[in-house]
Amino acid sequence: MRRKPSSPLPQRHGLDAARLRLPSEGTWPSLRDHLVERLPRVAAERVDEMLAEERIWGVAGPLGIDAPFVPDSYIWFHRDLPVEVPVPFEVGVVYQDDDIVVADKPHFLATIPRGAHIMQTALVKLRDSLGLPDLSPAHRLDRVTAGLVLFVVRRELRGKYQTMFRDRLVRKEYEAIAPYDPALELPRVVRSRIIKERGIITAFEVDGEPNAETHVSLVEHRGALGRYHLKPLTGRTHQLRLHMSGLGVPIVNDDFYPVLRDRPLDDFSSPLQLLAHTLSFVDPISGVDRSFTSGLKLSAWS
Repeated sequence: MRRKPSSPLPQRHGLDAARLRLPSEGTWPSLRDHLVERLPRVAAERVDEMLAEERIWGVAGPLGIDAPFVPDSYIWFHRDLPVEVPVPFEVGVVYQDDDIVVADKPHFLATIPRGAHIMQTALVKLRDSLGLPDLSPAHRLDRVTAGLVLFVVRRELRGKYQTMFRDRLVRKEYEAIAPYDPALELPRVVRSRIIKERGIITAFEVDGEPNAETHVSLVEHRGALGRYHLKPLTGRTHQLRLHMSGLGVPIVNDDFYPVLRDRPLDDFSSPLQLLAHTLSFVDPISGVDRSFTSGLKLSAWS
């Protein structure tokens, strides 16, 4: 199997250059003609500008406006960045060594670049602030969920840490603030079948063999609110939010469950009251038992 060539372009703002492999066959007279057809969301004038400014590279260096289409070759370029609303909260670092970084991700900050969130992500911010260009996540948290995220310092180690999460070898515990219902019998284990379809923003529960399991217990309550301890035994999309909503005690400030509500990206006033509070695992590199606790607090309680 042929090894993919390394990027000739350095990172920009903590982001790797995009890589495209050109088709093995084609009748395009130039690279420019191929890119205009292949990248319909990019205006032809912008493709011309990028080539003229030598912002598109091949393995031997920058490619100009007259560059030919070379079948089965690779090109690299940095995408234009979207205009983003700055997230006014910092990413904390709970622990760092030569192999891992455990970060405290604030509410409203995405874990990795995706869609409209590129620079305003925990990964890009940490790569920049820590000077670790190869930093990569071992798992993810929803943008609206705060708490602990494990990052891997060296790319060659990423698979070992990701495998822990895949094989459910990481003990994850969450804290949530939700309505208090004295009639709700707790603790209990909630099991259901959760489906998440591409293109639909919310997940939903359906009949069938359960694929999601959460242990739910009440820690304490004050008036109409309760503080809950959630221990997911699986990792389905929006699992904790769906299970709490299904119990009749949806998490405070949840804009998805039980009712989908639209929130502007610049509205940071009502964070989801869900916190990834604890991560525990046996380190796959050192064999050491590790346990980390978030330093963040949920505002509806504190």
